[in-house]
Amino acid sequence: MTIIRISIVAALLATPVLGQEFNLDAMIKAAKAEPPITIYDSTGKIVDMAEAFTAKYGVQATGQKVSANSQLEMLIREAQAGNVQGDVALLTDTPAAIAQLLPTGVLESWVPPDLEETIPARYRNPLAISTNANVWAYNTGKYPECPVTNIWQLTESEWKGKVALIDPLTKGTYTDWFNQMATYGDEPLRAAYQAQYGKPLESDQPSAAAAWLAAMGANAPLMADGDDRISEAVGAAGQEAPFMGLLSSAKFRDNADKGYQLGLCAGMDPWPGWTYTKLGLIASGTDSPNAARLFIHYILTEEGIMPQMRDGKMPTSTAIKLPEDEPSGLADHAEALFAYDASSGLDDWDRRQDWQDFWRVHYTR
Repeated sequence: MTIIRISIVAALLATPVLGQEFNLDAMIKAAKAEPPITIYDSTGKIVDMAEAFTAKYGVQATGQKVSANSQLEMLIREAQAGNVQGDVALLTDTPAAIAQLLPTGVLESWVPPDLEETIPARYRNPLAISTNANVWAYNTGKYPECPVTNIWQLTESEWKGKVALIDPLTKGTYTDWFNQMATYGDEPLRAAYQAQYGKPLESDQPSAAAAWLAAMGANAPLMADGDDRISEAVGAAGQEAPFMGLLSSAKFRDNADKGYQLGLCAGMDPWPGWTYTKLGLIASGTDSPNAARLFIHYILTEEGIMPQMRDGKMPTSTAIKLPEDEPSGLADHAEALFAYDASSGLDDWDRRQDWQDFWRVHYTR
């Protein structure tokens, strides 16, 4: 069964992007004759994005905020019932899409031919519309610069009980990150250890990622169920001993909205943070295929994706740049982030339970 699944996904990822002649005006005309569409996304910004799309094209669209986990359940049930409600899914659970939704025909990936050249090949199949970042942050009111310059320092006694993280048992992107580090990050992690301690890493763990994670868990980090708690623990003003934290770059807007003092640990070795992808996929059973594709086209433009770029979401299109007033300053450091590689997404999916079990064993409250 595993071999069959791998073969299906390998074929899916190898499928060439559509290259037929494309006529945007014809698509707009056809979309106007179709029923309204609904777009699922895990951010409330989708409501405004759908309204702007409707205003631009005269094609009725409704944005609905739905968590990634809920999207999976809803999309599968809708497909099984032959009653599609979500015509477009903007989905941050790339491994789940690769393992469950694309091979079974629940969703399909489509890249607008006229925009194909602006989307790097690694983001085309399945189509990723943006990369979202989780970054290491500190309190600028307490420290003139980030007090941690190496990821291994977070496992030391100075930071015992003073690092805030999302609970990996509640969010698949975190266990995906663990697996991606084990797959692709061994050499940088070992080099960072050597730089910090002047000796090679020696561990009975199977990878440098597992060694770091075990040490991190043993250092009693604060587990949170969302970024809001981490943002407060790190960035709230007036703290004598603020936490270090790993949180979404979108939370840097709390500096303006709540008076927080979040700063990006831009120079942390080997990475100041990591990314995961948000896919833009279409329900295979939609009654409005042209309207759905038109929305995909729209969010691959600066106008379409701008509401999410203001929160630090980085468009995959090379024709679009982050706005200069994006609050985290991530644009200047995006290349230093540990980037998600969807080519091993199926392995990330298969290893989630293993990494959750690993965390349960090594986490100390």
